Amino acid sequence: MSKIVDELKKEYKETKKSSLLVYFILRFLVILCLIRQIILGHFDSALLCILSLFLLILPIIIQRRFKITLPNTLEVIIYIFIFAAEILGEIYNFYGNIPNWDLMLHTLNGFLCAAISLSLIDLLNNNSKSIKLSPAYVALASFCFSMTIGVCWEFVEYAFDKTTLVDMQKDEIITSITSVEFDTNKSNKAKKIKDINNTVLYNSNNEEIMTIEGGYLDIGLNDTMEDLFVNFIGATVYSILGYFYIKNRRKYTLASKFLITKEE
Repeated sequence: MSKIVDELKKEYKETKKSSLLVYFILRFLVILCLIRQIILGHFDSALLCILSLFLLILPIIIQRRFKITLPNTLEVIIYIFIFAAEILGEIYNFYGNIPNWDLMLHTLNGFLCAAISLSLIDLLNNNSKSIKLSPAYVALASFCFSMTIGVCWEFVEYAFDKTTLVDMQKDEIITSITSVEFDTNKSNKAKKIKDINNTVLYNSNNEEIMTIEGGYLDIGLNDTMEDLFVNFIGATVYSILGYFYIKNRRKYTLASKFLITKEE
């Protein structure tokens, strides 16, 4: 713990005051949340708080371990992203109570992953005599990396839903559905059922379990595709910014606020 404190002091001396201020504020809020969850007996939420405390310290550890520097803007956004996803999203259910909270975070995730990827490729580009990648190639590789991370996360959500019976791929009520399963002639022609008012569920003994009011329950497909689509938007936006930055570093400086650099 003392080593971490020393690292924080060193970061402060290097004038990264804004990111450290955000770090300490969020860490304080997470500790308060941890105490509250323990008092309430919500030990699963308390574990999420402990995980969040570790994730908050991770950027500082990574910077020292790999001798890199995260720009203030990127570091602050990472801290806020962790707090918004784990504490506000999971513990205080902003995913369910705030419209599009999940989509906002997935968009930001796509943007950040593209920025991190472009940073690493750009570092390789600038420090290698034998490799000189074009701006278009770097931007495309960054975009692909971000999308891969997004797809792998959806795999994680699907795996957790199947193995632990949670609902990470959030279900939603829809009023129409199209499927070839409704084709009684088995001719592989899709049939649409629309204006669904409610759905009645029965068990194997033909006993009614429950009625879903308002339509039919989509089991996560829409959520997955929406997450990937907004991840695509975030990745595309930063990849374009990164492309123009590499083409002309003096003129297009916005992308540089999210670029990881090597310590001098």
